[in-house]
Amino acid sequence: MARAFLGLGTNLGDREAELRRGVEHLSRAGDLIAVSSLYETEPMGGPPQGLFLNIVVELDTDDTPEALLERCRELEAIAHRVRSVRHGPRTLDVDVLYVEGESRDTAELTVPHPRMYERRFVLEPLAELAPELVDASMMASALGEVRVIGRL
Repeated sequence: MARAFLGLGTNLGDREAELRRGVEHLSRAGDLIAVSSLYETEPMGGPPQGLFLNIVVELDTDDTPEALLERCRELEAIAHRVRSVRHGPRTLDVDVLYVEGESRDTAELTVPHPRMYERRFVLEPLAELAPELVDASMMASALGEVRVIGRL
């Protein structure tokens, strides 16, 4: 079993419901350990769009990083995610952030996530669940504003 972290974000539709539905699907596999607080964040890049809600979830899993990526894509499909504009609005975005003891750098998947240490909307919730993975210098250089708005 390995400790893994996924980042979930949404800025379309009923944002809390989209995140809740994603967490519910992840919990059915039986490997969900924890869910961070709920963060509201400004979009980073892309066209003008609404605020995001973001969370990080922790899993204790036997899945490979590739299998986790497939789970991410399944969750996005359930949420009817449409990829029409890079960094555009989305019903649900799910990323493999980190898998303990694993690294990948392929056309399909990079683990740890290549930009997670640049983004406060990833680091703040990740630090809640795994403070040992986020140090002060990472947090100081991360971009974006976030605010905790509660829990799912």
